[in-house]
Amino acid sequence: MPKPLTVAVVAGAALLARRAMRRRIQASPLWPMPALEEPVSGRPRSRALRLLVAAHEEVADGVVQLRLEGRDLPRWEPGAHLDLVLPSGLVRQYSLCGDPADTSSYTVATRLVEDGRGGSREVHEQLAEGMEIEVRGPRNRFPLVEAESYVFVAGGIGITPVLPMLRALPEGADWRLLYCGRSRESMPFVAELEKLDRVTVVTGVPDLDALEVPEGAAVYCCGPEGLMAAVEERYPQVYLERFTPRAAAPGGAFELELRRTGRTLTVPAESSVLAAVRAELPDTLYSCEQGFCGTCQQRVLEGEVDHRDELPTDAERDDSMLICVSRARSERLVLDM
Repeated sequence: MPKPLTVAVVAGAALLARRAMRRRIQASPLWPMPALEEPVSGRPRSRALRLLVAAHEEVADGVVQLRLEGRDLPRWEPGAHLDLVLPSGLVRQYSLCGDPADTSSYTVATRLVEDGRGGSREVHEQLAEGMEIEVRGPRNRFPLVEAESYVFVAGGIGITPVLPMLRALPEGADWRLLYCGRSRESMPFVAELEKLDRVTVVTGVPDLDALEVPEGAAVYCCGPEGLMAAVEERYPQVYLERFTPRAAAPGGAFELELRRTGRTLTVPAESSVLAAVRAELPDTLYSCEQGFCGTCQQRVLEGEVDHRDELPTDAERDDSMLICVSRARSERLVLDM
């Protein structure tokens, strides 16, 4: 059985941990990185950028890497991601996997999901070098914390947020990576990673029970939902990065009052709060519809919320909700709308 996991940072100390990590990263000979001028948060940035698709190349079977160029781009920390606003209007999130010190370009990669909702296919088939694309961010809900040691588990395209973390670790840091995928050909950056003696590459299903996790280690995982669920079962305090929503639990109908507009609605069991609200207030802002970006966040005045979003802290949920995915636990919910 794996040893119990001790997380290095307790709730409420995340900002201090990130600042300490910045100081350590800046001293690292592996990848000098300038300090950020402002803390990275999980909330969306209001600034949208128009960037040039300078490179669009296949880096593994079914995986395309984009290099997006601009000027004086906002800096970012390992674990951060971008929102890409695709030509169709779809918004999708992709982890940054390039150099945080580079303020002239961002690098992301995405795997083609054949039975997905169309975002990855649009990136693969409709984006091309020379086009412009709107991006929002960067934002970070997967920060690299300071810890005694690190264990990374990545599945397939889930390697993208891990790459900058490995490069940012100070010289002499205690870390190991388990990288798994369907085949070597489908695993981006595998040749680069296999050169490191702390990396274990596995094709097929990994043996997580054989994973060595030292006391005091911070465990990070990104990859398919099945892999993350298995790691989370063994290490409940693991840091996870998701870009698809968890399977939704059933929910019943409830009453929704929009206090400022004086309207009371019924949200059916098969509908979202966002859909019900937009039927009355069609100008209500939204974006990802998956509980990630925060665009649809609304203040809650009364009622108990069933939070189904991916906001990083409980403090952000105290008096608000993302109406695209979250619902009511109570029979009635009142929003400040």
